[in-house]
Amino acid sequence: KSALSGLDKYSDEATVFGLLSLIFWTLTLIPLLKYVIIVLGADDNGEGGGTFALYSLLCRHAKMSLLPNQQAADEELSTYYQPGVDRTAMSSPFKRFLEKHKKLRTCLLLFVLFGACMVIGDGVLTPTISVLAALSGLQDRGTGGLGNGWVVLIACVVLVGLFALQHRGTHRVAFVFAPIVVLWLLSIGVIGLYNIIHWNPRVCLALSPHYIVKFFKITGRDGWISLGGVLLAVTGTEAMFADLGHFTAASIRLAFVGVIYPCLVLQYMGQAAFLSKNMSDVHDSFYLSIPRTVFWPMFVLASLAAIVGSQSIISATFSIVKQCLSLGCFPRVKVVHTSRWIYGQIYIPEINWILMVLCLAVTVG
Repeated sequence: KSALSGLDKYSDEATVFGLLSLIFWTLTLIPLLKYVIIVLGADDNGEGGGTFALYSLLCRHAKMSLLPNQQAADEELSTYYQPGVDRTAMSSPFKRFLEKHKKLRTCLLLFVLFGACMVIGDGVLTPTISVLAALSGLQDRGTGGLGNGWVVLIACVVLVGLFALQHRGTHRVAFVFAPIVVLWLLSIGVIGLYNIIHWNPRVCLALSPHYIVKFFKITGRDGWISLGGVLLAVTGTEAMFADLGHFTAASIRLAFVGVIYPCLVLQYMGQAAFLSKNMSDVHDSFYLSIPRTVFWPMFVLASLAAIVGSQSIISATFSIVKQCLSLGCFPRVKVVHTSRWIYGQIYIPEINWILMVLCLAVTVG
């Protein structure tokens, strides 16, 4: 929807196939290859935290000397250590290069801080976008849709309820959410497969990168601008790494490769098949592509799944702020451990309420 919004004058099958190919390869290269296959293996002794986890690893094995984490006691107390992990420092040309150039270390720290800020900003945008997108089904004219004001009001109520539940901890919330996520993913996968068969089976050809080249030849500058909409397909994926303290790397990999990735690909292919024959319905392609008989069950599932997606990025924000605290890059705040058994499951009241206020401001705005 977002990617096609500025491409009204290119309303043909080749444009839709090109966007599908872009989304498919973006999903493959960033969440699957980058995060699941590569980055999940670079944890900070079992904890995530995004760029700060990687920076913490560098600090342990090189004398970065910009943050107060070089004391032996600090290193021992930083987190628990996984059994079987080699803790001996390795000498390398890159390590010597970093230790020699202070300006490079300063630039690296600024880059890390900027990356952490971007993810925290995502903690404001993702809940807002997810909940509003799910509740947009209430505006469907075929069901006597509500106005924008009512949708915004309901979205605000949902967001307040979500943030009010955070103090109960991830494990209690996840127990309720897990069946919802599985049902949601299987549902969008099945509906995507139905749309492929019903509307345009040729959409499978769009998985070829050839359609990306063809897309940019047709759309030119407008095609490059539409990449902002393509990026929304992978927003929030950094939460997989940041949430590593809440779940194990093996469980995240199994869930993504076995269920999430194939179901998402099928859904995007189904929407592309639908749009290739119904370009006028681009304003709400997801809900309009759902068969009328299952519209309301899917609406309820979409709303609940949006809450789950919001939960993951909120938990990721807590983890990143905790990493910032451990490296002395954030004001002191109260960190509450919500689980007796899993060290990484935490709740930070100040961050929670600040995020809630910002999310409500963005929703209303």
